[in-house]
Amino acid sequence: MAEHTSSSITIEAAPADVMGVIADFARYPDWTGEVKEAEVLRTDEQGRAEQVRLVMDAGAIKDDQTLAYTWTGADEVSWTLVKSQMLRSLDGSYLLRPAGAGATEVTYRLTVDVKIPMLGMIKRKAEKVIIDRALAGLKKRVESGAAPDGPSLEK
Repeated sequence: MAEHTSSSITIEAAPADVMGVIADFARYPDWTGEVKEAEVLRTDEQGRAEQVRLVMDAGAIKDDQTLAYTWTGADEVSWTLVKSQMLRSLDGSYLLRPAGAGATEVTYRLTVDVKIPMLGMIKRKAEKVIIDRALAGLKKRVESGAAPDGPSLEK
């Protein structure tokens, strides 16, 4: 089984508000530094993204990838790689848990396998940077009060 990297952050907002921002793929270019384009290719019967194409630009690494999303209730979303130019596999998830009055603990878990040879230690460090930047961007976006455009994820 591949090793994964994970990290958590507490966001001063309700879980539904946090998941609303996570599910709003059209706005990813507004708050994630690496995502330059996001296009929902397919949605489920509830209007949630099932397949999303992302154009990434992280300096030296540029990629055009398609991810398949699985929504588990209102507090978890996971994804796997469908296709990519740079990656062999990519598995990730966000898990949300209430963390006291009006706060949410968000845990981001990620496993990446690149097509080019890379030492495991360097790969884990890259995963950690990706996770930490994503969580910081998510926290800033949610706490700024920016309203998502995506579908409601309430049960």
